Order: sequence, then structure tokens, then C-alpha cells
Amino acid sequence: MVRKRPLVVVTRKLPEVVETRMCELFDTRLNETDAPMSGVDLAEAMSSADVLVPTVTDRIDRKLIEGAGERLKLIANFGNGVDNIDVAAAIERGITVTNTPGVLTEDTADMTMALILSVARRIVEGASVIPSGEWGGWSPTWMLGSRITGKRLGIIGMGRIGQAVARRAKAFGLSIHYHNRRRVAASIEEQLEATYWESLDQMLARMDIVSVNCPHTPGTYHLLSARRLKLMRPTTILVNTARGEIIDTAALVQMLERNELAGAGLDVFEHEPAVPTKLVRLAKAGKVTLLPHMGSATQEGRIDMGEKVIVNVKAFLDGHRPPDRVLPSML
Repeated sequence: MVRKRPLVVVTRKLPEVVETRMCELFDTRLNETDAPMSGVDLAEAMSSADVLVPTVTDRIDRKLIEGAGERLKLIANFGNGVDNIDVAAAIERGITVTNTPGVLTEDTADMTMALILSVARRIVEGASVIPSGEWGGWSPTWMLGSRITGKRLGIIGMGRIGQAVARRAKAFGLSIHYHNRRRVAASIEEQLEATYWESLDQMLARMDIVSVNCPHTPGTYHLLSARRLKLMRPTTILVNTARGEIIDTAALVQMLERNELAGAGLDVFEHEPAVPTKLVRLAKAGKVTLLPHMGSATQEGRIDMGEKVIVNVKAFLDGHRPPDRVLPSML
């Protein structure tokens, strides 16, 4: 008798090479349309699957987990963060959760630097001038931005991505400062010539550029609150390539409208894919650069993520501990 292969349900369309390999290894149900699954569809998938492969757009909350079928034993997230999954509820039900750490580090760091440069040098504004037919020629006082060399960069979250941002920023001549839950090793500080700030408030008040690179957890929700945003100087640029929930968006909008910040570059939003109308209006006015969550969007990165998912699923189904298992203590 042929042993039935485990059912793996994938919630979004993945790179073709990843989907092909998954179909070779498992009984795989793909999402050909790439439309996000509704709550009803997710519940149905979780009632029949042995393994669920969701993405950051799927909200796997306690209610969905408690209604999952007995067969579901692994949620292999296609993504670095797991704030879309109630990990504690999953573990209570005996469901293992994995993610794909490390593979997006360089891509996200690249995008962070791109946003810093874009806001400081008004690149998006400049790129729209020629196609619009409005360019009247070079002028010594037109479209002036700000130099980043010699400025202070404050990094919130000095993990893999934060350190990769620091390496790039150092090459651009920025002075590196950081705030982190734990101070990094002295050797890393020395290599990056980085200054540690135990107090986030004190760091924010002294930086020319602030980059958000920490994960979204209950402890970092609105970490940049209205109070903390007001600590920053009117000449400061704020960039976020982590999670939208880390910044109080309403407070940020108010500060940008009042010219209390020099500008902002955002790749993530609090209620994606919805973006506040006021933010869009500010983007049209050249006060903020908005990107549609592109930080990890490279072909190489997406394939690497898929390969990590496959390794985690295969290890689990073979009776081994998945290499990227997530535990509540890690959050």
C-alpha cells in the first residue's frame, strides 16, 4: 500500500521553483490566483492540512488555531516575522511554528539605505519631474536635499538587519548609533564604530536620521509613540522597513503636516494594505516617500525564503526538530 503523502496548503503564490519542489516532496495545494485567503478559506485549509504555509498577510489568530483540524501539526510561515501568528495559541494546541530568518537581511538593509537616500536627496520628487514635462533646466537653488555624510544615524533594533544597515551606513560616512533590547558584543560595536544608547529617548533627541529595524512584538507596538516622536528634531528623517505597528501613524502624520520632521520613508504600514489618505497626500506633496512593502522583494530573497520553508517542513515531517522553530521566549 502506497503511504499517503502529507497535505501542505500554501496560502499565496510562491516562486515557481519553490512551488515545483514542494509538489515533488509533498501533496501540495497551491493558491494559483495569489488572492489572500479569507478567514473562512483559512479555517477550511487548517481543518484539512497537515502543514499550513502562510505569509505575513495571513492573520492566524487564536480562534483559527483553536478551530484547526487534528491533522495540523506545523505552521511554516513564509516570512521572517511571526506577528501574524498567535504562537502561544499554536503551541498550546501542539502545533509547531517556524519562520524564515536571515534570508532577507541584505535585501531589507538595501531598501533601508535606498529610503534614507530617497528622502534626504528627494529622489522620488526628482524622478517625477521629467516625465511630467515640468523641468525647466538646472538651477542652483532648486530641488535641494540634504547631505547624509557626517550625519548621525540612530538604529532601533541592532539584530541582523540593523547591523547590515549599519555596515552600509558606515560606508556612506554616517555616524552609527543604536538602541537595542540588549547591547551587542563589544567586537561588533568596534567593527561598526557604533555608539550604544540604553535610553531610546536620549538617542532619538540627538539623531539626524532614525531607522526602525526591530521586530513587531507586544513590547514594540507604538514604540515610537506620539511622545517619543516629538523628541526628534525638525531636521530629522525617519525610515521604517520593519513593521508599521511600531510607529504611531496618526502622530507621525501630524508631525509631518506641521513640518516637525524633515521627512519620512515608509515601506510598511499599520493596517496594510490600507494607507491613510493623509499619508498619501503628504507623499504627493513630497514630504514622505511611500513604498508598497518592497523591502524583501528580490527574486533571490523569495526563493531563499521558499527553500527555508521546505527545509523546515521536510525536517518536521521526517521526525526532526525544524531548524527555524519559533518559541514564545524568542518573541
